[in-house]
Amino acid sequence: MTVSHKGVLLESGTNELEIIVFEVGRGLFGINVMKVREIIQPLSMTLMPHSHPNVEGIIRLREEIMPVIDLAKAIGFKKPETPGRDKLIVAELNQVKVAFHVHSVSRIHRISWEQIEKPGKLAQGLEDMITGVIKMEETMILLLDYEKIVFDLMPGSGFSSRQLEGIEEKDRTHKNLLVAEDSPILRQLLKDTLNEAGYDSLVFTENGKEALEYLEGPLGKTIDLLLTDIEMPVMDGHHLTKRVKEDGTVKEIPVVIFSSLISGDLYHKGEQVGADAQVSKPDIGKLVAHLDRLLNI
Repeated sequence: MTVSHKGVLLESGTNELEIIVFEVGRGLFGINVMKVREIIQPLSMTLMPHSHPNVEGIIRLREEIMPVIDLAKAIGFKKPETPGRDKLIVAELNQVKVAFHVHSVSRIHRISWEQIEKPGKLAQGLEDMITGVIKMEETMILLLDYEKIVFDLMPGSGFSSRQLEGIEEKDRTHKNLLVAEDSPILRQLLKDTLNEAGYDSLVFTENGKEALEYLEGPLGKTIDLLLTDIEMPVMDGHHLTKRVKEDGTVKEIPVVIFSSLISGDLYHKGEQVGADAQVSKPDIGKLVAHLDRLLNI
């Protein structure tokens, strides 16, 4: 099954997304359609010595080799007693392709980011791995922090100070950045690497709504640039960018989208909502270069 990225995802700033719903054990989870390349039947795997215990092996899919992540083991869920509907969800995160082994795939839902709540007690003990909870009529769908799951297996897929090699040393301490990022581990990685580059005046929010409220509040005038992810509960980065660029009081603030979802279609969507720059995670070196340019450093 090849996943189509057409439809609502080509519209600009609607604050909507489409999720693929799947099961792991007895749990119901969702993943943004834009992260998914295709859904396939399980393939023969090659075992890798000394690999992470959550990695089942590697597969070859049309000349590409990628790891297969046992999602049940990664989140601590039991496998079903009667397997047989298992699927591999082939996804691309931060320029890394992986296959998530799940136990069934049901359907695609179109929802608003406003329907997604912050994880709390509803997350069933998975608070550090859940980025959002979707409350449906009869059940709840959990959105996992897939970037964290991949980072735990492959730390090299994140940001590091090595990516700052070649970046010119400049005084960046006088610039104030507002950062909207829902993933706790990516917030920490961003903080560490941007501090390493010299950007040490950072304000973090967990979604676009919080960022917009900050910009429109009394401290908004102190912000020199907004850096935002795309995928966030309540308000996504595209809708946030659109709102900022339509607001006469803050529209002059540069907006940089920093996301694992900077593809062809979504790059055009970012342009349509007025983003001043767009960078694919985890290219922190390119991000700093764009920050310097937009802030005239």
